[in-house]
Amino acid sequence: MKKNKNYYAVLMAGGVGSRFWPVSTSAYPKQFHDMLGAGDTLLQKTFSRLNNFIPAENILILTNERYNELVLSQLPMISSNQVILEPVMRNTAPCILYAALKIKKMNPEGLMIVAPSDHWIEDEKAFELNVKSCFDKCEREEVICTLGIKPTFPNTGFGYIEFEQIASQESSSVLFAVKQFREKPDYETAKSFLKQGNFLWNAGIFIWSVRTILEAFKEFQLEQYELFNSGYEIFNTSGEKDFIDKNYPKADNISIDYAILEKAREIFVLPATFDWNDLGTWGSLYHKLGKDEDDNAIVSGKVLSEDASGNMIRLPKDKIAVIDGLKDYIIVDKEEVLMIYPKSKEQSIKSVLAEVKKRFGDQYI
Repeated sequence: MKKNKNYYAVLMAGGVGSRFWPVSTSAYPKQFHDMLGAGDTLLQKTFSRLNNFIPAENILILTNERYNELVLSQLPMISSNQVILEPVMRNTAPCILYAALKIKKMNPEGLMIVAPSDHWIEDEKAFELNVKSCFDKCEREEVICTLGIKPTFPNTGFGYIEFEQIASQESSSVLFAVKQFREKPDYETAKSFLKQGNFLWNAGIFIWSVRTILEAFKEFQLEQYELFNSGYEIFNTSGEKDFIDKNYPKADNISIDYAILEKAREIFVLPATFDWNDLGTWGSLYHKLGKDEDDNAIVSGKVLSEDASGNMIRLPKDKIAVIDGLKDYIIVDKEEVLMIYPKSKEQSIKSVLAEVKKRFGDQYI
């Protein structure tokens, strides 16, 4: 099927994914790993999902300079011009503005989806239909759209989107006006969100026309807009890198949420019709993987278990592990690091990482 030449995607692939340590490290983050044991890395899987309906040459990868070679080796079908490199980290607003200006120069009629590169989505056709519904609205109107995830439990690890409820709207393609974006709540607040019924998890997937997002930056982040727009004439040319190296560090360190989304007026959310997981922790990965007869999730390697259940296990490909008496643990064996850690404490892995760095050096992180 012919793909719409006005469709563009920007994949956010610069994060470190520290809660997936020791597999995910600052030198080789989780998006470049086959976390699911499915044969493709998370980045490759996300690219493929978008390439179902977006031309390959219209998919840009936003990442840190140090990951340039990793991106190009994993996505040999793209050119180096499609990799947008941040010389320094400045949160999500500056890099999205930079990408939008590059796309405008390629195609002023461009429609953009901005999405993380490391999420799990199984029903790719439903994802495509949801995104196209948003593209259609953004083509007709000067609006910002986002995909929200129907909450299945009172999660305190996600931000939420509160939307205007409309009675008797049952269609799966209905977009609702966003009332406000809400920060990660405490448990009681999250429970009240679910009870009200007009709250969705914020998956960080945004859709807009190039024209609309640039107008929003002009209105709400004029200084930032002028900084990047001053290099517009040399974007997509050989002079771009020098301009970015010199000017990118001057950009404000601010997220797209604070810079634009909390200020913009015309924002709509589509409740996603696909299963979704942000794969943010070993526990979230455990829930998405198949289990053996003892309820252990094994990504690779071979396991002989005795009185061991509910464990998340990742081993080198041909390694055998004998596990006895462990329940609900994360067991990860990687060349120079072995981690055996309770699943219930997985949110503390970041602090473990800091302690490892302090005691043994940063070559392990």
